[in-house]
Amino acid sequence: MYDYEQRLKAAQNAIKNADHVLIGAGAGLSAAAGLTYSGKRFTGNFADFIKKYGVEDMYSASFYPFPTQEELWAHWARHIDVNRYLEGPTPLYRDLLCLVRVKDFFVITTNVESQFEKADFPMDKIFEVQGNYGYLQCAKGCHSKRYENMRLVKQMVAETRNCKIPSYLVPVCPVCGGPMDVNLRHNNYFVQDNAWYAQNDRYQAYVRRIQKKRTVFLELGVGFNTPGIIRYPFEQMAHQYSHAVLVRMNRDYPMGAKENLERTISFDEDMEETIRLLLSNDKERGNPYMSPPVIESKITNEAR
Repeated sequence: MYDYEQRLKAAQNAIKNADHVLIGAGAGLSAAAGLTYSGKRFTGNFADFIKKYGVEDMYSASFYPFPTQEELWAHWARHIDVNRYLEGPTPLYRDLLCLVRVKDFFVITTNVESQFEKADFPMDKIFEVQGNYGYLQCAKGCHSKRYENMRLVKQMVAETRNCKIPSYLVPVCPVCGGPMDVNLRHNNYFVQDNAWYAQNDRYQAYVRRIQKKRTVFLELGVGFNTPGIIRYPFEQMAHQYSHAVLVRMNRDYPMGAKENLERTISFDEDMEETIRLLLSNDKERGNPYMSPPVIESKITNEAR
């Protein structure tokens, strides 16, 4: 592996020469942006739930067996509010848009807190494959409609007492009368509505369109929780597409498939700093987004 500066230059050169940039974003991207599910961000927002139930972080707390619907939804409302509504656009996501905005790009993400939307990525260029905190659905998926939840979530948060909401705020499916759930792919009842299928169609069309073009697969914070959605397909496409480069940023799992070593630029350094350096190096040369190639590399030559 080249040293950090060489890899920065190689990634910059690859993006500069690319016709297309396909971004694959996982939980590590949001964590790098500061949207962590543990530490002070958790203890500062969930002190009452920690004291009452002994929950240890936001992720595991979302699977806690709360004994009543009133307690379950008091927790979910807080969780959704903290991660979806209280957080504005983060600098990392905005820097990422600056990095690719002059390119033909598309985003597939397993993240559900809408940071791409908040950072002004066009909605028709985002595929939120695992759902979105901003919607509810029937818990048994009895029909394929999602329901916006901001007003209800805000009311739940405002009326939470002793880690419970009033019973009249517990959401009920308007079709079957059963319980509701957050629109997340955490069981077999995940609802995929017309908007989800439209996102999927746009993603599949984009993948077909870039097959013979100079493409950078920019994989950010994707581990092995659901590798079949982004990580493995990106490696497969990088191997199959003759003009492809895989740029992978991952603190814990930066390694690339052995078949793609000469087409992979890996970073385990701080992601926010790495994206910022890619931008600042270009701005110093007078271009607010991308600059001319700064090095010739085997990786970039492969993509020409």
